[in-house]
Amino acid sequence: MDPAALKKMGRKALEIERNALEALMPRVGDEFVHACQVMLECRGRVIVTGMGKSGHVGGKIAATLASTGTPAFFVHPGEASHGDLGMVTRQDVVLALSYSGETGELLAIVPLIKRHRIPLVAMTGKPGSTLARMAEVHIDVSVAQEACPLNLAPTASTTATLAMGDALAVALLEARGFSENDFAMSHPGGSLGKRLLLKIQDLMHTGERVPKVSADTPLMEALVVISRKGFGLTAVVDADDTLLGVYTDGDLRRTLDHPGVDFRKARVGEVMTKGGKVAHADQLAAEAVNLMEKHKITALLVTDGRQKVVGVLHMHDLLRAGVY
Repeated sequence: MDPAALKKMGRKALEIERNALEALMPRVGDEFVHACQVMLECRGRVIVTGMGKSGHVGGKIAATLASTGTPAFFVHPGEASHGDLGMVTRQDVVLALSYSGETGELLAIVPLIKRHRIPLVAMTGKPGSTLARMAEVHIDVSVAQEACPLNLAPTASTTATLAMGDALAVALLEARGFSENDFAMSHPGGSLGKRLLLKIQDLMHTGERVPKVSADTPLMEALVVISRKGFGLTAVVDADDTLLGVYTDGDLRRTLDHPGVDFRKARVGEVMTKGGKVAHADQLAAEAVNLMEKHKITALLVTDGRQKVVGVLHMHDLLRAGVY
């Protein structure tokens, strides 16, 4: 087909779906609020169910609810009639999706849901449908037309249902005071989870990997330690491993610029930077990133509460862990 015609059809589909979403705005009203209240009062889980395309949308809505503080899972209505309804308890809420509101597999399980007095929230495109009338709460997701040129394939209607599900999830998230930390707890494998949950002690090098020398170590020997350990620095410590200072590649350049230093006789304690930038093992790895960026450094010594050196952390460790 002509490329221009293909672009025109694609843009027309997006225009129809955009119009469907705009039509939803006035429907975020009292029934929407009622649905949120029912779900907030739920002491169990939100059971999302639907057939066909509605079922696929329902799976995504359930996943979004679960990851934003509202425990939820999807139950296939066909399987529910053959035993899976046993997963639904009296403490739950059922969110049923059916554009027609007449889906047989859904209507078959509604009497059992009603018998157990489980609250039923329905999303349909037909406010006068059987499912809409049987539900405690009904949210209208009807659309003027499908994006499908035959006006048959669920397109704009599934987009509208999905968007309304997102609206519910976001409203519930806000109402629960769900935070970034809460989100990270349910996404430990994601980048946000790593950024918010990983601590420096999870990534730092310890034991023999930590570059340490005493203050009276000849400067030349300290340089050998820096080279062998590969962090671009060494801690300068006393006999109890308490941090006295740090000597880095940058300090070496400054030492070279100082005409009064005799490399053959100098001790590292004479040219070190006292104190130095350090982190604590129980700090978040993300805090180490901020510290490195602020001071334009690539490695940090890690100390405990008594200023004893317990580890070292390099920018590469943060990159490998996906924190940076």
